Amino acid sequence: MKLKKILILIIIVGCIAAVKVFGLDQYLTLSYLKGSLDSLQSLYANHRLMVIAGYFFIYVLTTSLSLPGAAPLGIAGGALFGFWTATIVVSFASTIGATLACVVSRFLLRDWIQNKFGDRVKKVNEGIEKEGAFYLFTLRLIPVFPFWLINLAMGLTKMSPVKFYWVSQIGMLPGTMVFVNAGKELAKIESVKGILSPGLIISFALIGIFPLAVKKLIALYRAGKRKSSAHAGKNS
Repeated sequence: MKLKKILILIIIVGCIAAVKVFGLDQYLTLSYLKGSLDSLQSLYANHRLMVIAGYFFIYVLTTSLSLPGAAPLGIAGGALFGFWTATIVVSFASTIGATLACVVSRFLLRDWIQNKFGDRVKKVNEGIEKEGAFYLFTLRLIPVFPFWLINLAMGLTKMSPVKFYWVSQIGMLPGTMVFVNAGKELAKIESVKGILSPGLIISFALIGIFPLAVKKLIALYRAGKRKSSAHAGKNS
């Protein structure tokens, strides 16, 4: 078991080191993706399935290794594939990558964390068992913590990979749609004036407003739930 952990750790560290050493992370920036959009669109027009498969693999690899670049990739996907295709591809790629990161975190770190911080982890697990899917769902909707950190942290809990997958798939979908839509609008810019287009302004405004609106709705939901519990307690 220890040998397997060491081998997996070497592979992960090797992949991350290769990205840094060869400067591959520059290809995951929004400026590069925007500058290469014309050539990518031409390639996509001639080889649709190949481009989608390559994009899907890169997105899964990026999220599973917790590399920066998922947000620019999502925006670029909207610009390249259009709204609906990009939403489907990004949604599944991001969720699969996140689940792989969670599983690897669990395999490599959970035993060590449990032994070193057993009492603290126990409380976290109790919270997960109590609120479970809803707790993860709120974390996915409200990006208080980076998504890569949520992936790794959930690997240290007892939540099953299946539950982690479907809750993440649903919870990340609205945010995915917002970023993909921003990319779709970004692709329409042909001049400096295009930056002030209503569609693009609304899309990027949604990126900022969406988490705040969801946070408020969840706070209202929880307040209502507490009132219902208190009312039920008085009547019993």
